[in-house]
Amino acid sequence: MNQAFDPLNLLILAIAVVVILRLRSVLGKRTGNERPPFDPYAAQRRAEKPQPNGNVINMPQRDNAPDNPVLDKPAEPVWSGYAEADSNVAKGLEKIAAADSQFSTQIFVDGAKVAYEMVVTAFAQGDRQSLKNLLSRDVYEGFAKAIEEREKVGNVLESRFVGIDKTDVVGADMKGKKATITIRFLAEFISATLNKAGEVIEGDPKQVREVTDVWTFERDTGSRDPNWKLAATDETG
Repeated sequence: MNQAFDPLNLLILAIAVVVILRLRSVLGKRTGNERPPFDPYAAQRRAEKPQPNGNVINMPQRDNAPDNPVLDKPAEPVWSGYAEADSNVAKGLEKIAAADSQFSTQIFVDGAKVAYEMVVTAFAQGDRQSLKNLLSRDVYEGFAKAIEEREKVGNVLESRFVGIDKTDVVGADMKGKKATITIRFLAEFISATLNKAGEVIEGDPKQVREVTDVWTFERDTGSRDPNWKLAATDETG
């Protein structure tokens, strides 16, 4: 028996016709005048295409370009906002920038703030591994010894970092390839040392304490390692 006009076949044919008509309405017909697909590199390839008069790539000329106040503005000194002109700190920062073209005082100070919080938090928690990554060998040994003595007698340091109120760059220098920068931090903490019985033997767990720390960071500018390490500490208040 001939199944050509079976109702199911007719339904499938009708659906196929509807799909084709919808596709034509969405895609349209090709006429040969369609725009080519978007190519973000087409302009670059056209600009780099060799010209008839030689293999010269025409570059924009500075004289014909419109004035750009941002580009025309001279770069600020590396010490701007952190030291006075001709001061020892300013001269030291200039030496560091001359040895390391990527150096930025602002980026350094921002990083030093983060390092400061990480170090004081790691010390309170007895986190030796974190300290080892942030401190020079000599400073690490001093911190590790203090942690060991604290643990030996069973004392616990409870410390909560509140924030840094102020940072000042008070020293900068280059000795050979070694750069050093000293920063004074004015910070606030809540800290207390407790003995085995849980009694407070130093500090106050409810009182915010203001602390002034002077920390010196160093880095070998001849090394590929971009990280600075804490090389010296001094608590002045």
